[in-house]
Amino acid sequence: MFYVTSIIFYALPLPMIILMMIGALLFIERKLRRNTIFIVVILFGFWFVRSYRFLNTDATDNAIEIVYWNSGRNHGLKDAIAENGDLPDVLVLVECDTKSLEYAEMVYPDYEFYLSNERIAVFSKTPINFREEITAIDNSTILKFETLGYHFYAIDVSPNILNFRKISLNFLESEILENEKTIVLGDFNTPFESVHFNFFKENFINAFNEKGHGFRETWFWNIPLLMIDHIWVSRDLKVLKVVKINTLKSDHSMLRMFLNK
Repeated sequence: MFYVTSIIFYALPLPMIILMMIGALLFIERKLRRNTIFIVVILFGFWFVRSYRFLNTDATDNAIEIVYWNSGRNHGLKDAIAENGDLPDVLVLVECDTKSLEYAEMVYPDYEFYLSNERIAVFSKTPINFREEITAIDNSTILKFETLGYHFYAIDVSPNILNFRKISLNFLESEILENEKTIVLGDFNTPFESVHFNFFKENFINAFNEKGHGFRETWFWNIPLLMIDHIWVSRDLKVLKVVKINTLKSDHSMLRMFLNK
C-alpha cells in the first residue's frame, strides 16, 4: 500500500517548508512578500520554540551513562567511543559494523559486547542478560536485554517511508511489557510529532525533552530536520542530563544520557 500522507509528512518537515517559502520570495510579487515574510517569521518562531531546549541539567556525579547511536553501517564500537569521549556504562548501536565484535574482544575483554543478527550492538560494563530479538514483517527489530537492573529495548524501525508507522509502533508497543526501570532507545525512523507515539508519550518520558539542551532533531547530517532517534524512560526513573553529539561519521546524531542511580 502507498501512504501519500506519509510521503508528504516526511518530505516536508517544518524547516523545509520555511526554506521553501524563503526561496519563493525571489519569485513572488512584491506586494505579497511582506505577508510571506511575516508567515516565515511566525513559522520559524513556532519551530524554534518547539524544537530547541533550554533546560537546566542536574549534576551527573555517580550517574549511570547510557549512550545510543545509529552508527551508519560503516562505523561501530571504536568510532562510538571516540565520538562519546569516554567509556559509558551501556552503549547501544544500530547499524553497527561487523568488525566491532573483534575490536571489543581485543580491546575490552573484561566487558561484554554483543552483536545481533540485525546488527544491533550492545556494549556493557556489567553482565548482560539477553532475552530475545524479534523482527516484524516490516523489518522493524526490537532487541530485549537486561543489565544494571534495567529492562532495555533496543529499537530499529524500518526506514521505508512507504511503511505505515502505526503498524511499526504498535508492534513495539506489544513487545514492551514492563513499565518500571525500563529504557527504550533506538532509531524509530518516526518523528516525535507523530500521533502514533501516543503510547510512549503516555507511559514514558522522552529523555531529551526532559533534560536535553539544544535542538532535539537528530537527523540529517547535523541539520535539525527530524527527531527520529529517541530515548524513552519509564516514569519512575530520573533523567539528569542528555547530550546530543553531532558527528560527520553518520547521518544520525548520538544521544548521551545520564541517569540517576
